[in-house]
Amino acid sequence: MAEQDLSPDFYANGTMATDSLYNPATGTGSGHIKYDPNGNYGDLAISPEQETVQLRRGEVTDYIRLRLADGIVDVELDTEHYNLSINQALIKYRQRADNSQEESYGFLKLKPETQEYILPNIVMDVRAAYRRGIGSVTGTTASQFEPFASGYLNTYMLQAGKVGGLLSYELFTDYQEQAMKMFGGYLNFTFNKTTKKLTIIRKMPFQGANPSEENMEDVLLHMYNYKPESMLLNDTQAFPWIQEYAYSFAKRILGEAREKFATIAGPNGGTSLNGASLKAESAEEMASLEQQLKDYVDGSLPLTWVIG
Repeated sequence: MAEQDLSPDFYANGTMATDSLYNPATGTGSGHIKYDPNGNYGDLAISPEQETVQLRRGEVTDYIRLRLADGIVDVELDTEHYNLSINQALIKYRQRADNSQEESYGFLKLKPETQEYILPNIVMDVRAAYRRGIGSVTGTTASQFEPFASGYLNTYMLQAGKVGGLLSYELFTDYQEQAMKMFGGYLNFTFNKTTKKLTIIRKMPFQGANPSEENMEDVLLHMYNYKPESMLLNDTQAFPWIQEYAYSFAKRILGEAREKFATIAGPNGGTSLNGASLKAESAEEMASLEQQLKDYVDGSLPLTWVIG
């Protein structure tokens, strides 16, 4: 009997339906989605990240609209108000929640005789800058050392069965770390968190007036950055909080509008609007949501020991 699709995610026997990332035509794992971060999306009109953000924002907008009983009563909110509510929820979450941030690494090409670089706005802080090697001012002639390959060669090939194999490898890595500290393996820099300006305290000279990008040195940056919107809106723990805060913020906007006219003239004394009650409810809900962040309900990590 053929398996019946009960949902887009599971078959009748309980097996999860997945798309194979293997491409039999090329023998590679390129996957079924044609996506190029440089802008070539193949059959897709927009990038998968942008499509995900639009879908999620649409879900939040429908959630707010239906919670406010749109369709039963007239809700005086436009698309701009819904987008503002979602944006404010993201801003508040990034300000208060540890789960909105992540530790990452990125490469920076050092331009000829250039010390200042402007990093993307999502970068919060730069912890360290590492060069590929030591012993020279350019990447092409610097001393290169690949620790894992050297450790395998030393332990299992050159020193196999002999005393001191792992010890020799450990001593050499300690030697290299000390040499990097003394001879420029770690770059000194300053980073302005407001302007996102990274200033390298050293000019890296290049041979030739206009070197190609292949001849420019890549520096590894150890960074902290905000998680992109597509990641936050797909986080199973963060998304409910963002959705509820956006709803409360939209309720506050609606309360501001309805409070301007306490009553609408009509027969039998007119109709009273609920602007004041909407504002009071939204303030209470937003305070409760901020307390939830202090209780780490969104998956954020609590504070650890602080020394100093």
